[in-house]
Amino acid sequence: MLFNRVLITGASGLLGQSLVRRMSQNREYDVLATARDDSPRFEAESCGYAPLDVTQPDEVEAIFQNFTPSVVINCAAMSDVAACDEHRSEAWAVNARAVKRLAKHCRDTGARLVQVSSDFVFNGKRGPYDEDARPDPVNYYGRTKLAGENAVREAGRSNWAIVRTVLLYGTGRDLSRSNVVLWMIDQLSKGEPLHIVDDQHRTPTHVDDLAIGIECVVHHEETGIYHLSGPDLVSIYELAGTVAEVFGLDGSLIEPVSSDFFEDDVERPPRTGFIIDKAKTKLDYDPRSLEEGLRDVQASLQGFSSS
Repeated sequence: MLFNRVLITGASGLLGQSLVRRMSQNREYDVLATARDDSPRFEAESCGYAPLDVTQPDEVEAIFQNFTPSVVINCAAMSDVAACDEHRSEAWAVNARAVKRLAKHCRDTGARLVQVSSDFVFNGKRGPYDEDARPDPVNYYGRTKLAGENAVREAGRSNWAIVRTVLLYGTGRDLSRSNVVLWMIDQLSKGEPLHIVDDQHRTPTHVDDLAIGIECVVHHEETGIYHLSGPDLVSIYELAGTVAEVFGLDGSLIEPVSSDFFEDDVERPPRTGFIIDKAKTKLDYDPRSLEEGLRDVQASLQGFSSS
């Protein structure tokens, strides 16, 4: 049997963990998980682990020489929108320059590159978006992600895929950052009032659905751009209300506000979300509904608390 030697960067994050769990269980793949951490987090998984900072050229070159991947899935990213605006050089190094370097190594070695990107490459004026929509980011995070996409396109090979997603949520072990759903659960569980925007709309995506879609892209050797998200377009306020309902928390603590209520001065696209017809047709992509996804989060959290 021929194995796909799969290098996963950013493997300690929410998406990276889900991909490692799925792909390391499939005998079709020989998986190397990488992240900035010195010690592995994947003792229970059938995969290798190596520390890797994608912004360091020598480390990237060594990984390609030692592991010789046939597929690279780049989950490494700086995704905190406000932090990207405040720390622009760091954001560019991770989201743009490092992607260009990975794309070059993939071009030189013949490896396929799957780059994970974001709905924030769009301005949010005409969402939901399909794959043919024209990017027009409104903040620095979106500009760095679009620059990463362009680096992949311009690397001189057609053997690439760009997978964009929207408002990822789910559970993982020892995450350095939470996600919006876990934050909402935590705040409401403490009885803390929440001011939640009602003028921003997204199609929230369960992390395991995204991982399934990416694995399909790899397995079927798909190329080009794919939009992978949840099926339900909701405002962030509606998302919070659904979280409260599913988890039996006090929805009266949630107060709708406009984006102007917050003072971080970073513009966010008002209405993104994705049209996922291409993924449904070509990948048999069948993401869970928002309520189904939240109930799966609930089950996972109960599993963590009992383990």
